[in-house]
Amino acid sequence: MSANDTPLLQIIDVDKAYDDKVILDNVDLNVRAGELCTLVGPSGSGKSTLLRLVLGQEFPSAGRLLLDGQPLGFPDPNRGIVFQRYSLFPHQTVLQNVTLGLKLKAGLREGWRRKAEFRKEALHYLERVRLAAHGDKYPHELSGGMQQRVAIAQSLIMKPRILLMDEPFGALDPDTREEMQVFLLELWDEVRMTVFFVTHDLEEAIYLGTRILVLSQYYTDDRGEHVRRGARIVADYQLPRVAASTEVKKSPEFGELIRQVRQEGFSPDYLQHVREFNLHHPDAYQTLTDAEHQAPPASGSIS
Repeated sequence: MSANDTPLLQIIDVDKAYDDKVILDNVDLNVRAGELCTLVGPSGSGKSTLLRLVLGQEFPSAGRLLLDGQPLGFPDPNRGIVFQRYSLFPHQTVLQNVTLGLKLKAGLREGWRRKAEFRKEALHYLERVRLAAHGDKYPHELSGGMQQRVAIAQSLIMKPRILLMDEPFGALDPDTREEMQVFLLELWDEVRMTVFFVTHDLEEAIYLGTRILVLSQYYTDDRGEHVRRGARIVADYQLPRVAASTEVKKSPEFGELIRQVRQEGFSPDYLQHVREFNLHHPDAYQTLTDAEHQAPPASGSIS
């Protein structure tokens, strides 16, 4: 594989356990630069755990995570994060919140010397998120959707290689949430940033994603009935990304995909064997141990 073919993010045979509780079980994933990946799964499947591993807040029990081919360590500016609750300082203006990361990175003296430069750059990102006219306001003067747009600008100004979003629109009312979905797609189309977006909302995941990853603990393999299994990626969908009206959510095809994702990842009674996972995305793969598959693997699996 040449350097140009190397995925931006590689998750290789990753396990995560807390004492004897297995959360993630042999997770494999490649993410290319410029993808908008949405991650869904039932409660307890480890979606936020996987995001924290990518962020560097936690480390795997086994396996490797690579960014640009290099092992991931503690959080750094290469990984931006937007949480559900707004990460803004209430005593600072919008402009001050957006420039804060640059100032902290530069240090006190350098930050003061480059104050005008940082202000200009912050205004550029506020313009991108359509908030340039609100730079002198305080967070409490903004709506919830506007505060999340400030948080996105706060992350983008650090020029991360990947933007992690953990239920970023979960606290918004339905109308504002849909407005933010449209906004995020427009922004992604403009800058083609790489996004790893965790959500519990299947409609949101399918509307936003160029790729949908389904993480689930509901599956089976050949290890026997008494093995403690963690979640793994049971489906990996590639979707075309075209400028889409929210009206697409009402289409029969959209509804059918929601039904299929719900069945594959959210039903405790629908236990696919590891050889039968819906891994049809060009970059999808999984490594299976001899214990997990005692019969020849199905086409597309990698042992």
